[in-house]
Amino acid sequence: MGEGGCCVQLLDGDGVFNVAGIEHFMNSVKLAECGLSYAVVSIMGPQSSGKSTLLNHLFGTNFREMDAFRGRSQTTKGIWLAKCADVEPFTVVMDLEGTDGRERGEDDTTFEKQSALFALAISDIVLINMWCHDIGREQAANKPLLKTVFQVMMRLFSPRKTTLLFVIRDKTKTPLEHLEPVLREDIQKIWDNVPKPQAHKETPLSEFFNVEVVALSSFEEKEVLFREQVASLRQRFYHSIAPGGLAGDRRGVVPASGFSFSAQQIWMVIKENKDLDLPAHKVMVATVRCEEIANEKLAYTSADKEWVQLEEAVQHDIVPGFGKKITAIMDKCLAGYDMEAFYFEEAVRTSKRQQLESKLLQLVSPAYQIMLGHIRSKVLDDFKEAFDKALEKEGFSVAALECTRSSMLKFDRCCEDAAIEQANWDPSKIRDKLQRDIDTHLASVRTAKLSELTALFEGQLNKALAEPVEALLDAASDNTWPAIRELLQRETESAISGFASALSTFALDQATVDKMLVKLKEYSKNVVESKAREEAGRVLIRMKDRFSTLFSRDADSMPRVWTGKEDIKAITKSARSASLKLLSVMAAIRLDEETDKIEETLLLALVDASNNGTKNRSIQSLDPLASSSWQEVPSAKTLISPVQCKNLWRQFKAETEYTVTQAIAAQASNKRNNSMLPPPWAIAAILVLGFNEFMTLLRNPLYLGVMFVVFLVGKAIWVQLNISGEFQNGALPGLLSLSTKFLPTVMNILKRLAEEGQQAAAPPSQSKPKLDSKVFRNSVHSNSTSDPSSNISSTEDGDEYPSPLRK
Repeated sequence: MGEGGCCVQLLDGDGVFNVAGIEHFMNSVKLAECGLSYAVVSIMGPQSSGKSTLLNHLFGTNFREMDAFRGRSQTTKGIWLAKCADVEPFTVVMDLEGTDGRERGEDDTTFEKQSALFALAISDIVLINMWCHDIGREQAANKPLLKTVFQVMMRLFSPRKTTLLFVIRDKTKTPLEHLEPVLREDIQKIWDNVPKPQAHKETPLSEFFNVEVVALSSFEEKEVLFREQVASLRQRFYHSIAPGGLAGDRRGVVPASGFSFSAQQIWMVIKENKDLDLPAHKVMVATVRCEEIANEKLAYTSADKEWVQLEEAVQHDIVPGFGKKITAIMDKCLAGYDMEAFYFEEAVRTSKRQQLESKLLQLVSPAYQIMLGHIRSKVLDDFKEAFDKALEKEGFSVAALECTRSSMLKFDRCCEDAAIEQANWDPSKIRDKLQRDIDTHLASVRTAKLSELTALFEGQLNKALAEPVEALLDAASDNTWPAIRELLQRETESAISGFASALSTFALDQATVDKMLVKLKEYSKNVVESKAREEAGRVLIRMKDRFSTLFSRDADSMPRVWTGKEDIKAITKSARSASLKLLSVMAAIRLDEETDKIEETLLLALVDASNNGTKNRSIQSLDPLASSSWQEVPSAKTLISPVQCKNLWRQFKAETEYTVTQAIAAQASNKRNNSMLPPPWAIAAILVLGFNEFMTLLRNPLYLGVMFVVFLVGKAIWVQLNISGEFQNGALPGLLSLSTKFLPTVMNILKRLAEEGQQAAAPPSQSKPKLDSKVFRNSVHSNSTSDPSSNISSTEDGDEYPSPLRK
């Protein structure tokens, strides 16, 4: 420890006051010039607890610190005094000798108590250095010492406000807000139980002390954080004597020039007080030593190879015999503690053993919880697998009950294997969570199965209703909707019966079953209604198809040929009536047995109105279709409104009018084609107007020969061009084809006529008459079917023969 500068020993180890030293100190630091503007800070606490280290880092002093590499021993003897560096106002720091030192022994604690009382008497702020794990203990937390100091101080000195700043060293994870109330409560209890003079019977603790609490991390393990926290604490000592500062109200403070004399008088009074009998700290020693033994055993157990391996193994999977292994580890630790702490006071030893056991349970508790988590996960996975297999053989409710019961029994057996004898932990929360997980899984599977079952029966209903309903609506007769109602009732009853039987395996409540059955019944009804709406959207196409079928085919479904004998008007009326019937059927949904007048209204408005076209149509109010709804039919059941029916009928008639017109035109054309003679008036006109030409022919027979030749040539051209066949494809295509073949055909005929004239002078052919006859027939057949340019026929021997036209 430094000898010069601003550091001096105020009291030596024997309690001798260093008068010369304090005078030298006051002169060196010019303390006398400060007046009342100074503060005194002291620190007290157990030996080797880091008091000097804290002061050096907090105030920039150079008190001697313990060398940890040379062992734990007394470092500070007596009381040392130093000036804080760079702290305003002027602050004096006193470093007290540590209490509970081995060097002074168990019974020589007088100086420790006197020095503590001295520090409380002259200091504005007293730092009480204590370990975090000592909070709540009688001796290690200096509570007996404080109790005696409070009592003596009130008896010796006038009341003076002093700040007690408890510095909690090596802070653990426990938040400061949980530690501070314990300390404050202990201080208040000490104050309340201290016998007080009559003058201070009702004096509150706050009249003498301000209690503050601060926590610091471990200097050895978290040095950086420790320095940061100390720097933050240092800020509180700036302007400490100001109103509201850390030093309090400073009542009775002496001027700085009298500090040395005041300190000497206070120490003299303390030294002469022979009746001062502080409680022995035998309990404190037992407490500290038992605490050290417990901490050593806890640290040894935490680093034990068996525990480390067990802790690592339980992170990944279930550990068989987990409870027995943990119990053995704890028994080993507690047995070692009992052996080393046997000679200490029984009450303290028992208390510390209970604390050690509690800490051991805290150590193994996370592993135990992880173990329970693995058990829960394993049992849940096994349950899911077993339940899926059980569903293949049994009903849902039976499988769920049996699998749940066996899984919970398995969980209980595993928890018994993981139980620790020293702990009375109840795994009921984990068990309840497992039960909730199983119930959740069952609910999800039940929901999925019910959804599949519902979808299955809905699919069956859709298949059983959709196509038959479509076929019935397409037929569109008076029995269409009764047949649909009968079909719907039959298929719905069948589906509901099967659905109810399937639901019985789920053990559902009756309300849920009824609700699902009603929902399925509504679905079947919606299928029919949906199909009806779909078909209503195609009603115009259906009407045209029905009209085309009935108009273009006869009763035997054969294509109708318009020969002129058919009554087109009657056929058209019949086909349109059938289409109107289809429209009336499609106009509304009739799943109820209530009757309506839709068909009569359509007949009256569309058919009868067309037949009575001569009547006045200007009165729109008499139009039964001038409305957006049907009488006695709810809007929800309406598929096609009256106005829409009227528009559809108008569009239907416009699009089928062309078919009727074509039929009429075909019938007229057929009649013309089947007429062999011209009309009688034409025959009479021919006889009257052609009488002179007829007489001319009778007078000149040569004209008859010329006409016969012209007829033969025309017939040959007719046959060669195949005029009747060409016009079967239509007039315009026939004319175009004939225009391309007419000139080549005429030239070919003239060429053959010229060849016939040349062959007339040649010797007559030696061919047999029978062969000529055969060739003639072949030539006529070939000329009637072949191209006009193919005019030469040949025999098998290769000889050519003229056609009949040449002859």
